[in-house]
Amino acid sequence: MKEERLKTFEEFWPFYLAEHSKPATRALHAVGTVLGTACLVAALVTWNWYFIPAGLVSGYAFAWVSHFFIEKNRPASFKYPLWSFLADFRMAFRTITFRKI
Repeated sequence: MKEERLKTFEEFWPFYLAEHSKPATRALHAVGTVLGTACLVAALVTWNWYFIPAGLVSGYAFAWVSHFFIEKNRPASFKYPLWSFLADFRMAFRTITFRKI
């Protein structure tokens, strides 16, 4: 039986949150997102492009550790890469500003 793909970001968001149900997962994602973003900014400011792979590694490392060891599920980015990227920023912002998710 083939699983139906989500068609809109509005449909995807509740799925994404369900895949990130534990506070530790959300916290690790926020750390990875902040570090990844900081590396991108550092690359742009310093023109040192070594920050880009560092940002990718730090962003994904924190997220994947949280999925494999805390949530025990597959990252949503494997199936919905763009929406997962956008949702991660939304969730990270809400996490670090202590807003309800």
